Amino acid sequence: MDSEQIPDLDISKDDVVLVTGAAGFIGSRVVQSLLDRGFRHIRCFIRPSSSASRVASLMKQTDGQELELLRGDLLSKEDCLTATRDVKLVYHLAAGRGQKSFPDAYLNSVVTTRNLLDACVQHKTIRRFVNVGSFAVYTNTNKTRARMLDETCPVEQGAQRGEAYCFAKIRQDELVAEYGREHDIPYVIVRPGAVYGPGNLALTGRVGIDTFGVFLHLGGSSVIPLSYVDNAAEAIVLAGLKAGVDGEVFNTVDDDLPTSRQFLRLYKRNVRRFRSIYVPKPISFGLCWMWERYCRSSMDQLPPVFNRSRWNALWKKTRYSNQKIKTRLGWKPVVSTAEAERRYFAACREGGNRG
Repeated sequence: MDSEQIPDLDISKDDVVLVTGAAGFIGSRVVQSLLDRGFRHIRCFIRPSSSASRVASLMKQTDGQELELLRGDLLSKEDCLTATRDVKLVYHLAAGRGQKSFPDAYLNSVVTTRNLLDACVQHKTIRRFVNVGSFAVYTNTNKTRARMLDETCPVEQGAQRGEAYCFAKIRQDELVAEYGREHDIPYVIVRPGAVYGPGNLALTGRVGIDTFGVFLHLGGSSVIPLSYVDNAAEAIVLAGLKAGVDGEVFNTVDDDLPTSRQFLRLYKRNVRRFRSIYVPKPISFGLCWMWERYCRSSMDQLPPVFNRSRWNALWKKTRYSNQKIKTRLGWKPVVSTAEAERRYFAACREGGNRG
């Protein structure tokens, strides 16, 4: 189907749209995209402790549109009921990304999502629930070298990667699908790649890790599934507006993706130079295997931070596809990779951020 012929969901621009995590890096761009499309009642839900500066800046740009700021805690069922009252469309971006323990990550990504879904079930006004997931959920452990990773690929099973965030996002996606089946909540899941841009200047771990004062370059010739923040926000918004895609998953990565080596070279050239050491893939894989063995022999006294599951997810040579989201949603990057990199590097120079 041609992208111009894809019908939109029957949602009025006067309907209430809820954006959780609206003060965040991606959430604020989602709000901006909705404003640009002419939506006139956007409810911005943020944590009590979050800065409202991004939302306040957007409020100054409204033209007869209502941008409602609502502070609350998604762990509170009452706050969730208040947030979802009269809401037709939910963009759920709030998540416990900074949580390092499994219980905290589960509480702030899964329990919060259940509360929000329960509130939607109670109000019975929801037309679509857009859950923003993550590329972190995918596994390519059993994929052959340089194979394509797309929406058909399996997700991690259990917690063998040792990443609380990954574990919680998998459970969150499962929960959303469960409510779709059992409570007829129309949903779409969007999984952005490595989102970057002004506001998030850290050098993605898919390039490497900074340890003991030396940057270990682990990505090498592997392609990085980058998603510039404006492109990711555009994909998320479209996932809430297009008809006929309920129950589907969409990955969003940009066109013309660079390899880890290319991106690191550009970073050093445009931001600042620093010492880095390339670790060949057989060596980095072997080190992860040794780390796992020592972890087991020490009865888990040493956490399995580096393991083969994580190596496969982050540094294995893999190709990525954005064909489904282009075909089904009519999405295309609003910012080219070259321009996205220029903006990102300029922000890094201004912020003095190495990552």
